[in-house]
Amino acid sequence: MSPDTVSPDTVSPDTVSPDTVSRGAEGLLAGIDGATVVVTGAARGQGAAEARLLAQLGAHVIATDVVEPDGALGDGVVFRHLDVADEEAWGQLAADLAETLRGSMLRGLINNAGITHRAGIGGTERADWDRVIAVNLTGPMLGMRALAPLMGDGSSIVNVGSVAGLTGHYTAAYTASKWGLRGLSRVAAVEYGPRGIRVNTIHPGFIETDMTANAPAAMREAQLELTPLERLGEAADVAGLAVFLISDASGYISGADLPVDGGFASSAGAKHLADRIAVGTL
Repeated sequence: MSPDTVSPDTVSPDTVSPDTVSRGAEGLLAGIDGATVVVTGAARGQGAAEARLLAQLGAHVIATDVVEPDGALGDGVVFRHLDVADEEAWGQLAADLAETLRGSMLRGLINNAGITHRAGIGGTERADWDRVIAVNLTGPMLGMRALAPLMGDGSSIVNVGSVAGLTGHYTAAYTASKWGLRGLSRVAAVEYGPRGIRVNTIHPGFIETDMTANAPAAMREAQLELTPLERLGEAADVAGLAVFLISDASGYISGADLPVDGGFASSAGAKHLADRIAVGTL
């Protein structure tokens, strides 16, 4: 028998439950329709794409940001001004949601809001450091602390990190904030797991958004050169993964770090080496 061949005799009727089959075949993204999800940093870019996709799948989305949306976010999305570094603002959002949900469960939180500061350690002022940490690390902590009490079995938190949090990217404050977010997510996965709440971190690579629009040309070129898929990412690439992690399809995934970077972080320079070998320069 071929290793790829599975005999019917080896599969017990009890091996796969009807619930598993139903969830896989009919409800790949089950758990989203009719659910309530909060998405931060959702006025544009990745956050807006996540909010729109969730709404298209039937979710009730509270999209938050410190700036107004560029355009309509679509039916099913309610925009709310929120500074993620503002503890009182999170408390007010939690109170408002508790009244709206009336005992129902908050399905998800996507901590997408983030800012960058492109400087190494020597070029990073204390104020720049504090500002980046406040938004990128303290913000998700405040969000989880405020909204986790409204969550329950089946809820999901998605923290948006970065490939900077998987590497030694030169942006000192930004990179440190994303490494810190990885640790915070692991703590949250352990703390909230007994309540059935999943917590995962996704790590976008170079995604075409407002944040990367003013990146140095050399950075863009290097990123493309070192990405095995040989293209830059789009907001939709990140949104698809985030929505999957909110859905029942990812019901046994928690405490994970998931890159969405075209293979950039995994190559560790191997693509650069392979390309040089291919053209005979090594």
